[in-house]
Amino acid sequence: MQLLISPQGTVHCVYSEAIDLATLGRLAISRGSYVEPDAAGQWLVDLSPVDGPKLGPFVQRSAALKAEMDWLEQHWLSPSLG
Repeated sequence: MQLLISPQGTVHCVYSEAIDLATLGRLAISRGSYVEPDAAGQWLVDLSPVDGPKLGPFVQRSAALKAEMDWLEQHWLSPSLG
């Protein structure tokens, strides 16, 4: 789990239960994306909640989830953007 900590002490991360995030302080959790099936049963990633692109389609949901995490870590959780 990657944690991006700003100079002001704000922590950004992709939510996970790997650690108890409440130990870091008051939480503000918001959706970063949607991973949903399309009419053909393929998977689409919509990163619009973080001003990102739409990715896919993917045959497997696991591939869509990996693409989602990769994009969030490279573009949203980037130290240069935090």
